[in-house]
Formats: sequence, structure tokens, C-alpha cells
Amino acid sequence: MTSPWLSVVGIGEDGLGGLAPPARALIEAAEVLVGGARHLAMIPDDSRERIAWPKPLDAAIPEIEARRGKRVCVLATGDPVCYGVARKLLRRIAIEEMVILPAPSAFSLACARLGWSLPDVEALTLHARAVDNLHPFLLPGVRLLALSRDGETPGQVARLLTARGYGQSRMTVLARMGGAHEARFEGTAECWDVQDIPDLNCVAIDCIANSDAALLPRIPGLPDEAFRHDGQLTKREVRAATLAALAPVPDQRLWDVGAGCGSIAIEWMRAERGTSAIAIEQRPERTALIAENATALGTTALDIRQGEAPAALADLPAPDAVFIGGGLGVEGVFEACWSALKPGGRLVANAVTLEGEQALFAWHQAQGGALTRIAVSRAEPVGRFTGWRPLMPVTQYAVTKR
Repeated sequence: MTSPWLSVVGIGEDGLGGLAPPARALIEAAEVLVGGARHLAMIPDDSRERIAWPKPLDAAIPEIEARRGKRVCVLATGDPVCYGVARKLLRRIAIEEMVILPAPSAFSLACARLGWSLPDVEALTLHARAVDNLHPFLLPGVRLLALSRDGETPGQVARLLTARGYGQSRMTVLARMGGAHEARFEGTAECWDVQDIPDLNCVAIDCIANSDAALLPRIPGLPDEAFRHDGQLTKREVRAATLAALAPVPDQRLWDVGAGCGSIAIEWMRAERGTSAIAIEQRPERTALIAENATALGTTALDIRQGEAPAALADLPAPDAVFIGGGLGVEGVFEACWSALKPGGRLVANAVTLEGEQALFAWHQAQGGALTRIAVSRAEPVGRFTGWRPLMPVTQYAVTKR
């Protein structure tokens, strides 16, 4: 078994004095210290090598790896595995080579201050992410904890909540928790005017919706009105059935080929944490719509590629699921998607034309799977009366790669 050479020690606002003896021993025994300027300043100046985090932080990972065989100690804030540096290190260095000693996370400390139960809270980070990523979590009665990027984040959160119809939500900002300078700021989103909040803070939100606030849950099948589009939109009922066939799984990747306004890719990413998607669309005006929808619905990490399949699919990271919403008649699209799809992956394609149905039937004959006809009618006014107005029937092909 590999002997650990790398230690990752979490430090709270109470500094070295708050560390248990095993954590202090790892710091004292280290030949190389790695951390932010704030953490390194806690260690008395001595002759040991020190590496301060660069920007971007990932640039330091090879420097740490190059010192394998030496005793290296990485200093981190709170729990290094909870949205911390240990997550980045573990992508390159095996856990068997590490010892991780966490301090209480900001989420644990915040729940202790507020009397909230952490398993009942949605916890996320806005530290290096757009505040728009809050959108999928905004529902009445939900409690949120969000790590801030800096002291400006709470104000940005308050403005977003107010714009979404959650202005009555109660906000509590907890800053520098666990230290002598701990501070607490409270108010409602619509009346938030707190200034000079320390950068190191966590925002707690008790979501309260106005009576007219739109309900946009993460369950697939958002209202059509939630998306900006030019008519190229998979309608709500068909979209819900399509996402059910694609079966979003945490940490899996979707290709949305012929993405239109991006509705399938966006709902895939909202459905489960850690999911990712690549939206491929050949028309630039539609890629602009995809970007707007991704921001408005909280999937800012959506990877948008302008180009035409199958050429645009070359060199993309392999998908766990593929949706083909456009380009059914283009030679080589299905073959390229099927070849790239991982074993166990799902491919779903929708057609509304006879030519598209012919292509789906041919693929069904070649690969098996299931063909389903989806016919939806909506009640609409007919003069003084109400009648059923049918949408165009959709033929859906779904297959799992074995």
C-alpha cells in the first residue's frame, strides 16, 4: 500500500489554536507548506519551502505532485472536501497517498448558528460560479446555504431573489464564523441594503415566494414560457417524456444535438447535481438563445457549441446520453452519436416528419430499442367555446447501448 506523503489540514477562523494535536503534528512535520496567504501567515516564519496558491489554483497541482516523496501539507479553509481544494487534489492524487483532517465546514457552522438540520438544507457554492446558479433551487419553503465569492455576493443574491418573486425571503449572512471577528447580518431580500460584509461569508436563505412567483421545479417539464425561443422548442409534454427516456444520472454528460433553444440540455442539467451537457446548434441566433436560457434557468456551465453535426461532434468528450432533436436527415449523425456513446448510455431521438420517422424506423431495425408515438392536444378557445387543438405528433426512438 502507498504510504501517505500529502496531508490536507482544514483550519477554521480560530487558526492554529483551534487545531487538534494530530493536525498540528502534520503541519509541524511537513517539509513543504502549501496554502493561501492567509493560512501561510499563521505559520511562524521558518526555513521550510512554501507554495502560495496561484491563479488559477489548478496551476499548483503539478507543483505539489512534483514533490511526491516529501512531506507536503496543504492548508485549507474548513472542510477541504466540501467545495474545497481536496476535491481538486483527489482528481490527480489517490486518496491512499493522502491524509485529510477537516475542520467544521461553513455549512455545519451555519446550521449550528441557525438551528437548521444540514440534511434538510440545499448547500451549494457561489465562490467561483455565477449567482444565477441559484435558480434551480428556488422553491417555496426551501432552505439554502450558499458559500459566497466575496462581500458583494449577498447583495447579488438579494437582487436575484427579488427579481424571481422571492423578495420576502429571509436572508442571514454569517461571516468569519468560528473566530473572534464573527459577524451576522439579517434582512429580507427585497429590503437588503447591508454594506461592508467580509469576503469570507455564507448566505443562508429561507425561501418565501410571492403569490405570483413562477414555480420552476427541477422535475423535467418546465412551462414552455420559461424558455426564449424562435419556435424551435420541444413542447412541455414531449420534453418531459424525452427527459424520462434520457434518464438523467448525477455526474453524467448529455449531447443535445440540434439543440434549438437548449431546453433538453438545460432540463437535463437541472434534474440532477453534477450533470453536464453539450448543446450543439448550427445557427448562431439560436446559440444566443441557448445562452440566455441557460443563465435564466441556472445552468451557466452548459457547454454551447456552434456547428453542424456530425462534423461538430468530432473530439467532444464522450456522452452518457444523446438527444437528437435536429439533423435526423443528415448523413452520419446517428452513426457518430452511436459510436461516441458510452456502453450503457441512452440515445433518444424525436421526429415529426415522415422522413424523420423513416430514419428512426431504420435505426430501430438496426439497433433495437423502442418506438413511441406521442400525441398531445391542448384545450384552447374555439370562438365562444373550447376545443382540443392537437400539437404535431412526435415519434420518439429510445435505445440503450449494450
